[in-house]
Amino acid sequence: MISLDDIEDMTSLTRDEIAAIALHEHVPEADASLLGEYLMHVHNGPQRVTAMICDDIRAALHADDLDGARALYGVLHAFLIAHPDAARGAD
Repeated sequence: MISLDDIEDMTSLTRDEIAAIALHEHVPEADASLLGEYLMHVHNGPQRVTAMICDDIRAALHADDLDGARALYGVLHAFLIAHPDAARGAD
């Protein structure tokens, strides 16, 4: 049987990036893994992942969740280092 760890390991995303997508899309992490991997391979998909993380940072700040915003900023920073093309043309 394939576990969540196996699914996440088959993607080009980190567990934190997958968790950010799951938070944004309100889906389980297994579904977020599949969506995130798909987005990493379509036109403007990496920029969409960047936009999702940015939206989550804004939502955390709006909710006065500074710890959550800081954690998501760290995820965004690492994502942009690992995927520099994701910054180009991001909303």
